[in-house]
Amino acid sequence: MIEVKNLSKSYGKVEAVRDVSFSVGKDQVLGFLGPNGAGKTTIMKILTGYHFPSGGTALVDGIPVDEDPVEVKKRIGYLPENIPLYGDMTVDEYLAFIAEARLIPPGERAHVINNCLEACGLSAYRSRKIETLSKGYRQRAGLAQAILHDPPILILDEPTNGLDPNQIIEIRALIRELGRRKTVILSSHILQEIEAICSQVLIINEGKIAAQGSPEEIAGTMKGGDTWELTLKEADAAGVESIKSKLSRLGEGIASVAAAALEDGTVQLSFFIPEGDTSTAAGERIFDWAVANGLKILGMNRKKISLEDIFVSLTSEERGGKQTQRRAGRGK
Repeated sequence: MIEVKNLSKSYGKVEAVRDVSFSVGKDQVLGFLGPNGAGKTTIMKILTGYHFPSGGTALVDGIPVDEDPVEVKKRIGYLPENIPLYGDMTVDEYLAFIAEARLIPPGERAHVINNCLEACGLSAYRSRKIETLSKGYRQRAGLAQAILHDPPILILDEPTNGLDPNQIIEIRALIRELGRRKTVILSSHILQEIEAICSQVLIINEGKIAAQGSPEEIAGTMKGGDTWELTLKEADAAGVESIKSKLSRLGEGIASVAAAALEDGTVQLSFFIPEGDTSTAAGERIFDWAVANGLKILGMNRKKISLEDIFVSLTSEERGGKQTQRRAGRGK
């Protein structure tokens, strides 16, 4: 659906986007994640035909955005960060105006508008002036205009910015539902937003791609392995050394172990399994070792690196001058 190759965009001497390449397939939800000023909105404006690239190519359904932006816009529903709403119009009037601008045939407009109102939970608010709506419902009106012409692609720039927690949950659920039948690109600097909605992530920093793939793929690439945590009952600080001495019986495949006595009388062990070893087999070996040594297990879990850890690490590396790009996988 979307193919971007070596995309760049400059505003005078400022390079907003530098050599960005990625692709998004049908019915995928791709999240742009990055700090403010990273280049997320610039890429979105290029994909929607509002800005032209300085270099590289951006194809939507095989159409170059800089050659036929009107045709591209027919295939895209766009929700910018600042929604172009008209407060003195009712929701009905606003969507009727958008339907006319989108060249939807007059005989189909009422049906199309009704469908969008229902999909966005606005049916009970159709006669309300937009200026009287809460920010959450204004955001819904913005989404309604984006999907009015039933585009196969949605591009949403900070769709939950400024909303309260309840409104955020509602909008996320709506976007997740739309993502089941449309290709969605979602921009956010909120880590939980991307984690909750997106199947693929593209982390952008200073106009470049710092990492791309699923959160799990990026995490695996960064960690180089898996960490298991094991909590043991009825152990004290003196018992930690005894436990450590028994760890040699674990055999190969365990790269490192950390052990610490906790205040509640338990001991927490952390085992690092290098990438390439079968983590499930290693986890079973750790469990069997604890049972064989008569240790009482209170908990055992495979620790996952968070998207927050990934984001902080990658953006800090860029600020520190590291130019290595991590690629865990590409959207199809």
